[in-house]
Amino acid sequence: MSLKRKAADAATADAKKPKANGSITAFFGPPKVSSTATNGAAAIKPTAKFDKEAWAKKLTDEQRELLKLEIDTLDESWLLHLKDEITSPEFLNLKRFIKKEQEAGKKIFPPMEDVYSWSRHTPLNTVKAVILGQDPYHNFNQAHGLCFSVRPPTPAPPSLKNIYIALKKDYPEFEAPPKNGGLLTPWADRGVLLLNTCLTVRAHEANSHSQKGWERFTQKVIDTVNRVRTNGVVFLAWGTPAQQRCKGVNAQRHLVLKSVHPSPLSAHKGFFDGGHFKKANNWLAKRYGEENGPINWNLKAEPKEAKPKEAKPEEVKPEEAKPEEAKPEEVEAEDFEAEDLKVEDFEAEEVKPDEARAE
Repeated sequence: MSLKRKAADAATADAKKPKANGSITAFFGPPKVSSTATNGAAAIKPTAKFDKEAWAKKLTDEQRELLKLEIDTLDESWLLHLKDEITSPEFLNLKRFIKKEQEAGKKIFPPMEDVYSWSRHTPLNTVKAVILGQDPYHNFNQAHGLCFSVRPPTPAPPSLKNIYIALKKDYPEFEAPPKNGGLLTPWADRGVLLLNTCLTVRAHEANSHSQKGWERFTQKVIDTVNRVRTNGVVFLAWGTPAQQRCKGVNAQRHLVLKSVHPSPLSAHKGFFDGGHFKKANNWLAKRYGEENGPINWNLKAEPKEAKPKEAKPEEVKPEEAKPEEAKPEEVEAEDFEAEDLKVEDFEAEEVKPDEARAE
């Protein structure tokens, strides 16, 4: 029984059983996003109202230059609602800062073409759940635009391993990606918006692009989901910063699930027993129906992005090209996302050294 099906059965006593002659793919595959409002997923058709080419022609030459990445790679379903924000003085200053970083030869993660990959994997009309992160991973072959997710063959970082443990408690049949992987694109393709607070970072310098303008932009993304997805979305707010960003979410329309962060420094304080994945699916089943609501959380199948782009030889040192799985007792600061190391993410009580180790 799939994670999606099991959640739907738990949500209602008279859940529809699969047909005896139904295909195994139809039964176990990820839920399809409906294009009609009758079965839960209210459709949004940005192209009906938004002419990107006409809009871009009205920009100044400098704006077109600074916003080339947004024009080329930000999904139109999002661009329709964020076009005013990206032409604001604050966002243009952010883009000038990034341009200056690039001109100075600074290495930036994720690769520019992946900065808005969250928007293409999860168009606005498909969003059913939101998981919030903070800083992108800042080492080679890690960040690719989805929070908590890393490219193969990089192994799942400690916080993501703890997410897997919590999922396994909710759904014992859950299977992690092959080879201890951490690629979460299947979730994004099924309607889980994996959004970091900052969308870029300087290589090996955590929080180096914070307070430059990304926070305002990604808050607009959250506000857009809150406003536009009227059928309701589940926000998984792990850690104090994520919870602060969800303060404006309409609790009558959406579900906000709060917990400590999955970092090894705090996960033992309640994250593992929160039951967030099952609670999310039960709520979605009631809102969107048993067939279209629950999310298939399984990650066992080889995803489409299993083969990452080859890094340029001069950019990757031999020891960085083939990352090894970190042993639990040897977890170091750079293994965590930047938010894992912020004091405000954790409770005030002191964390003992042996508690800080990954499980």
